[in-house]
Amino acid sequence: MLQIKRFVCNPFQENCYVVSDETREAVIIDCGAFYEEERCAVVDYIVNNMLKPCHLLETHAHIDHNFGNDTISNEFGLKPELHMKDAYLQETLKQQAVAFANISIGYDMPPVGKLLMENNDIKFGTHLFRVLSTPGHTPGSVFYYCEEENVAFSGDTLFNMSIGRTDLESGSYNDIMNSLRRIQEQLPDETTILPGHGAQTTMEKEKQWNPYLNRH
Repeated sequence: MLQIKRFVCNPFQENCYVVSDETREAVIIDCGAFYEEERCAVVDYIVNNMLKPCHLLETHAHIDHNFGNDTISNEFGLKPELHMKDAYLQETLKQQAVAFANISIGYDMPPVGKLLMENNDIKFGTHLFRVLSTPGHTPGSVFYYCEEENVAFSGDTLFNMSIGRTDLESGSYNDIMNSLRRIQEQLPDETTILPGHGAQTTMEKEKQWNPYLNRH
């Protein structure tokens, strides 16, 4: 059974997740930890629970989801994994920090460890995440979906009663709507959705009440 710990990070109130199972192997999704206490909280949780981080995953390459990649790289030797279509955005993280938050980053971001594609499998412990491509918020936005546990990490594509913005560079409203239509067809109603910001939700709730999704 998955153990999922959420950390709300940085001025954008971004959700970072540490996901582990009974083997103590773990993945870290969207480490947006910016302030020192946030970075320490993530590292302390991993160390105190004797977890063995195997993957540092990105749902997309916006700075608010990646402030803490250097800490994870330094502490656990992991490099970020993200969809290949966001590789170019990954190279602009420092510029994004200045543009979006007026923050000058004085440290180097770790290089990309692996570029992902649709339907790649992320394995850790006894579990598997399937990469579902969901372009729109960014060209390389993805869901990480665990069919066995009926849970999906949606990044900034799908929120509780809302969707991600598409007015930033390379965003596309048409693409995100197409992505959401595919997700509705692929994911069962009972799937728990863990978004990049805000509270968790379910596919059933979003299908029924989210104004951007088809109602059933």
